[in-house]
Amino acid sequence: MNKIVTIVGARPQFIKCKLISEKIRKEYSEILVHTGQHYDENMSKSFFDLLEIPEPDENLGIGSGSHAKQTAHMMISIESVLNKYKPDMVIIYGDTNSTLAGALVAAKMFIPVAHVEAGLRSFDKRMPEELNRICADHYSDLLFCPGEGAITNLKNENISGHIYDVGDIMKDVLLNYSNKIDAKETLLKFNGIVKDKFYFLTIHRQENTDNIERLESIINILKEAKHPVVFAAHPRTRKIIEKNFKKSLHNISIIDPVNYLESIAFQKESEIVLTDSGGIQKEAYYLKKPCITFRNSTEWIELIETKHNVLVDVDIDKFRNAESMLLNKPAADYDNSLYGDGKAADKIVNHIKEYLH
Repeated sequence: MNKIVTIVGARPQFIKCKLISEKIRKEYSEILVHTGQHYDENMSKSFFDLLEIPEPDENLGIGSGSHAKQTAHMMISIESVLNKYKPDMVIIYGDTNSTLAGALVAAKMFIPVAHVEAGLRSFDKRMPEELNRICADHYSDLLFCPGEGAITNLKNENISGHIYDVGDIMKDVLLNYSNKIDAKETLLKFNGIVKDKFYFLTIHRQENTDNIERLESIINILKEAKHPVVFAAHPRTRKIIEKNFKKSLHNISIIDPVNYLESIAFQKESEIVLTDSGGIQKEAYYLKKPCITFRNSTEWIELIETKHNVLVDVDIDKFRNAESMLLNKPAADYDNSLYGDGKAADKIVNHIKEYLH
């Protein structure tokens, strides 16, 4: 039986691999490798139980560090894993340091690499994710793209290999879970925090959380929002905010990080989703919710072009204009025609079978 090593390291990657891993394990022997890039409580056993995700076969426990140190430690450990299992293929996801490390090591060992979420570009090389995804694509043999825009990007970079438009795997996952969630029931435990009308906010990118001036700008923007804001903040970000801005939060309620299902519930019940996350930009679209993004670029360009998402960076005038426009956007505008038909996992596994056979 063919062996496939799947390399993941961040919570979104585990969510993305769930449906693909389920299908792969019916055909092949899969070894799920967790690099340990994200190692907080959200990666505990309860996380895997909640989403019914197989626990990792190998946990490398890399943890935090500079980009160079973290990636180097991952490469050393991944090389040992690949020598141990001698797989016929390595699957990588997205654009993290785990993605880059997996692609580099497998390619140097002449093991075919399949990249899920290939071809995305923000065209901002100051973002480490942009560098990771460019390198990963150039080392991959199978490139599974979420849409035509991603395929165009690969062609423009003269990337060869087997390129497929399979749609967005997160669309599969969200469709799989969203109908199982009673959003109002889920949010009852946040009684007193959630109002009748509110915005849901997530901020996690280093350029926003580690830059105190940018973070202050975001807080000041949110103070002028037309509805209260529920901010699911990382504990470290929460400490920074409460230390520096606690007296000026006004209509912003900070809660602990929420799990995937709770995040979907919050988005479903919100008026507008506010974020700097690539994944949540798409989830908002699939849930027919408008989105405002605190970045000046995004890899999900189609959502900008169709005005389902607006980039405001940390500009209060851009925020005001976006808020006014999106509050009046009818749900009928969200036909969910972008990023495939929700069957990406089936298509990916079928292409893998064709390649291996």
